Amino acid sequence: MKISPTQRSLKKLRAEGYLCAIVEHFNQFAKIRQDLYGFLDILAIKENEICGIQTCCKGDLSKRETKIAQHKNFQAVKKSGIRIILHGWDEDDLEEREFIKT
Repeated sequence: MKISPTQRSLKKLRAEGYLCAIVEHFNQFAKIRQDLYGFLDILAIKENEICGIQTCCKGDLSKRETKIAQHKNFQAVKKSGIRIILHGWDEDDLEEREFIKT
């Protein structure tokens, strides 16, 4: 059975001591997946740290980076102090990027 990028990220984050919540959901009426603030799949917290994670297949990382940079909520989320991290998975191989564009 194939493991989703979200489940892979949850496993990694929990192993690092984060308390995690999936913050994307399927909107039954609109028939689409909706992310928190338009681009976060997971919210992860631990002492003095809050991270928002966008997780996807490794090949989609650049598209997700563009999506976040252009999103109307990006600056507000960034200014709040939430670290924005992208996880790109290819089987068990992870490419992780912290999103720091202004």
